[in-house]
Amino acid sequence: MFKVNDYIMYGLTGVCQVVDITKESFINNLQKEYYVLKYIYDNDTIIKIPTDNEKIPMRKLLSKEDMATLINSMPNSETIWIDNDRQRNEEFKSILKTGDTENLVKLIRSIYLDKEHKQSIGKKLYKVDDEIMQTAERLLNEEFATILNISPDEVATYISTHIPQ
Repeated sequence: MFKVNDYIMYGLTGVCQVVDITKESFINNLQKEYYVLKYIYDNDTIIKIPTDNEKIPMRKLLSKEDMATLINSMPNSETIWIDNDRQRNEEFKSILKTGDTENLVKLIRSIYLDKEHKQSIGKKLYKVDDEIMQTAERLLNEEFATILNISPDEVATYISTHIPQ
């Protein structure tokens, strides 16, 4: 269970802060506990989600040490390419929904390598792949930015200066 002021990753929304934990009563005197989440990259977004939610993944942010380990492993991370467009789209969307940072890195790396290959032969990346990569990068950048207390726009530079050569 999360506590008030915890920063968490909330599904495809991104980094949220738990601003309150409330109980609400229903007609049959049933009480249900809710997290009140504030999406930190948009001041207007407030989300109420049951504390026993199992549909949308919620997890604490990585520790600074786990983030450093992940960055160090980036050059050697596997790729997860599927040639069939429909199957790849389904698999990549499934990875996005889990929010697992290690798999997000694999996904980004896989699409990035395909993009480089396509550019070398004068082709463009498929729109769906590009959108999935942008979402994965946004989620990763928001999490790393929050951990490092920097702007999401600064994350790529941070990674490139900390990644082993």
